[in-house]
Amino acid sequence: MNSLDLRPLSVGEILDRTFTLYRQHFLLFLGISAIPHAILLIPNVAQVFFVVPGRISLGAGQGLTPAFGVTTVVFALIGAVLGVIVYLLSQGAAVTAVSELYMGRQITISESFRRVRSELGNLFLVMLLSGLAVFAGFILLIIPGIYLMCRLLVCIPVALIENLSSTTALERSFELTKDSAGRAFLILLLYFALTYAAVFLLAMPFQMMVVFTLAKHNSEMMRLWLVLMQIGATTATVLVQPVLIIASAILYYDLRVRKEAFDLQMMMSPAGTVPASPSGLPTMFS
Repeated sequence: MNSLDLRPLSVGEILDRTFTLYRQHFLLFLGISAIPHAILLIPNVAQVFFVVPGRISLGAGQGLTPAFGVTTVVFALIGAVLGVIVYLLSQGAAVTAVSELYMGRQITISESFRRVRSELGNLFLVMLLSGLAVFAGFILLIIPGIYLMCRLLVCIPVALIENLSSTTALERSFELTKDSAGRAFLILLLYFALTYAAVFLLAMPFQMMVVFTLAKHNSEMMRLWLVLMQIGATTATVLVQPVLIIASAILYYDLRVRKEAFDLQMMMSPAGTVPASPSGLPTMFS
């Protein structure tokens, strides 16, 4: 595969290239997204049987015992830890895959996971710091949180592709997205619209059946609908999440083309490697 045309892109062209890349390498990105989420699905399904006994679902209140509380907390902790690992693995591996495809090189699912494995610690710090920043922004009347989410959209690609530390990656993302928050917002808006549509189609019908079955006091059927709801929600996430990851990686390259003549740097790079970022970057608070 030849490397993709490196030139400034409009938002429409970024999205078109996103869906083209996703479609042409559908099995690659589906595998990268599905494998970690399939692991996360196991405790979520188990929780239906171990944390939601029949008497609880019937609303009798007989199952609210200390053992029930401990089991609930244990499953919540397992889900939280696995959720973080799944998010970092799927996002990091997908960004790695996009980077290789963008440079005209092929990559496999296993190779994508292998390359990102050693970066999980740094990616966790990037996710934590960006999450705290966005959370603080949402406390300040929501709009600052949305703005920060847009400005930090490319912090994961920055951390992986340029091999930067967590704080430097956030600063670099903030610098790259200067004057481009609106473009990032449109990408996020499309992602959330696709996510809600997929969840509505694949999980919402089962959630409605849960409510209906609960009213009918049929605990066994309720468990079945809960399991199907978990599967539907996971399927929706697996299918839609690559859209945001691919788009954020393409936006990263587009920003470097616009601001740093990345396309010219690539032409002058005999090894075809990604040129290093410029030094002396200002911080996000400057």
